[in-house]
Amino acid sequence: MLEIRHLKSLIAIAETGKLAHAAERIHLTQSALSHQIRALEEHYEITLFQRTAHGLRFTPAGERILELARIVLRELHKTERDLARLKSDQSGELRIVLECHTCFDWLTPVMDAFRRAWPEVEIDLVAGFHSDPWHLIDEGKADLVIGGPPIAKPTLEQAALFEFEIMAVLPPDHALRKKRYLLAGDFQDETLITYPVPDQRIDIIRQVLQPAHIEYQRRTAELTVAIMQLVASRRGLAALPSWGIQSYVEHEYVIARPIGKKGLWSTLHASANAETLHRPHTQDLIRTIRDICAEKLSNIRLL
Repeated sequence: MLEIRHLKSLIAIAETGKLAHAAERIHLTQSALSHQIRALEEHYEITLFQRTAHGLRFTPAGERILELARIVLRELHKTERDLARLKSDQSGELRIVLECHTCFDWLTPVMDAFRRAWPEVEIDLVAGFHSDPWHLIDEGKADLVIGGPPIAKPTLEQAALFEFEIMAVLPPDHALRKKRYLLAGDFQDETLITYPVPDQRIDIIRQVLQPAHIEYQRRTAELTVAIMQLVASRRGLAALPSWGIQSYVEHEYVIARPIGKKGLWSTLHASANAETLHRPHTQDLIRTIRDICAEKLSNIRLL
């Protein structure tokens, strides 16, 4: 009775915590996913999970099948990778450039896992700060860009990696520290510290401040640590992915608050030309990013 589709469904439910989000990820309706789970429960005469105020919680029976799902799908992916390697020559080079500079925090274990899986593919990072990294692909200087929402470039295709929450970053003694979340008006006349990229590449500016016609000052820094130092020394506020600020918050150098009642979310993408994006090793890199980030990062949602 158990099929690969069931195992994928259980993984999606475990990683999202909600049927609606899991169904969206595996391209089913919520009704179809509920029917699939109900059929499993009826066949084995068990309950796989319970609904709680915080989402779905797996029962011991559900945890056991989930354990199987992780083992089977891991081996399945490994076999598919090996078959792709045997089918054709997959050697070559994969040069990655980052628009998202906080991605360095999780990219190292991803690259380590990829090198073990594809030793014949040379993977490397393109050095330097690039405000428009997509041009490097057209110029033949990079193969893959990891960054925010894609720009309109007919020569490139994109694969969504995951959604992540952007948090407001404040000094610990800021006047807004007692607020549960910040609204657009809270940034009025503040200094916003960002990376040196165009306004339309910065989510809080594009999605929050500009629509509300908020007046603010802007200051830039190329490195995350420099932005954190400026915030901690009361030079302004920032808005960064939650994973990039976690260690600074834990050490109480800064504090973080959601932006808006539902939070401010963005999507990370991998962009490349069609040939590069659909190569087996590139697809496996994308899968590795999703798997490792789902395990190591908080406040993300896989797509």
